[in-house]
Amino acid sequence: MTSGSHVLDPTGSDIHAEAALLRARGSVTPVELPGGVTAWSVGRVDLIRQLLADPRVSKDPSQHWRAWKNGDIPEDWPLNIWVGVNDMFNAYGPDHRRLRSLVSKAFTARRVAALRPRVDRMVADLVDGLAAGPNVVDLRAEFAYPLPIEVICLLFGIPDDARAGLRKSVDGIVDTTTTPEQFLENQHRVYEILNGLIAAKRAEPGDDLTSGLIAAREEDGATLTEDELVNTLLLLIAAGFETTVNLLDHAITALLTHPDQRRLVVSGERTWHDVIDETLRWQAPVANLPLRYAVEDITVDGVDIRQGDAIIVNYAAAGRDPAHHGATADEFDLTRADKSHLAFGHGVHYCLGAPLARVEAEVALRALFGRFPDLALAVPADELRPVQSFITNGHLSLPVALTPERL
Repeated sequence: MTSGSHVLDPTGSDIHAEAALLRARGSVTPVELPGGVTAWSVGRVDLIRQLLADPRVSKDPSQHWRAWKNGDIPEDWPLNIWVGVNDMFNAYGPDHRRLRSLVSKAFTARRVAALRPRVDRMVADLVDGLAAGPNVVDLRAEFAYPLPIEVICLLFGIPDDARAGLRKSVDGIVDTTTTPEQFLENQHRVYEILNGLIAAKRAEPGDDLTSGLIAAREEDGATLTEDELVNTLLLLIAAGFETTVNLLDHAITALLTHPDQRRLVVSGERTWHDVIDETLRWQAPVANLPLRYAVEDITVDGVDIRQGDAIIVNYAAAGRDPAHHGATADEFDLTRADKSHLAFGHGVHYCLGAPLARVEAEVALRALFGRFPDLALAVPADELRPVQSFITNGHLSLPVALTPERL
């Protein structure tokens, strides 16, 4: 890898400005992650699609990441939980097909459709709760967070007393400012919670995905190892609510800061599906996703990526790629003819939970803006602060006034 790598801002203070800077450096450019770990950043739509569909690109560090195989990545590296666990997310080839086949049964169209009435009720309860509370409220904490968490807890049979700890652990996983000591502490906490969940479900199985995965593990141990079981749960739970939280957060923010676009939805000229897709394009819930690895030497847009090199996909840059979306790529525009995006990934690792996230977002946004038609930000938009991460893309808080005239 060439010298002169750009050091990714661990605080994620302005991911789109950083994406533009990386774009100016080249379509494939070296970056430095925490701990001095280097990777190639790719942010152009056509090149990402090419790489994510290429069998010469892997997600298994134990097989294909040179630095990992050489022992250069310490156990307390803060991004280890993203790349160093045995699960579907980091599997390659037959292992990935085996794990995805097992997990995909949990996210069938039939199961997602069956969840719709429960999501409707959850959203109605949340909106009623907002109406009964104070006029100024943090919608990220009181609306965008609770819905996906409730859905995931319903799916996996997670008890009430584990939810706060799980939420804190997932926040720690996506925080790219954590120290090695904080990483190890958080890793211990999250595995303690998940192992406790597995033990409880072994003792008393229920009609939930945790029990289903345990049954698959115990009926045929070759199908799912114990390590894969706990890490698959971690993947599905963390990915299942953090990304949806950010989708809701940014969709609400976009409509509150673009009154002309909001009017298009209210009038029925544009749909909530338009809002969801344009939000996913304009503000990808995952900004940069680590990591992938070159199985052999490959050349991407004239840049030689050597066997064993790491690759990080810049979804934030892809969503605003002017080569694909034109000169208005930075604008939030529901009338845009092409709102295509890669926010759910591409190829064999395409997000299994995408249909569920869409259902949650549509129900939530329709109910929120229907109940509070005058909803407005309670602070200037430039005072909204991002979460401390170059991986996840959302706000620390989203203060709004449900009825502005009561301010």
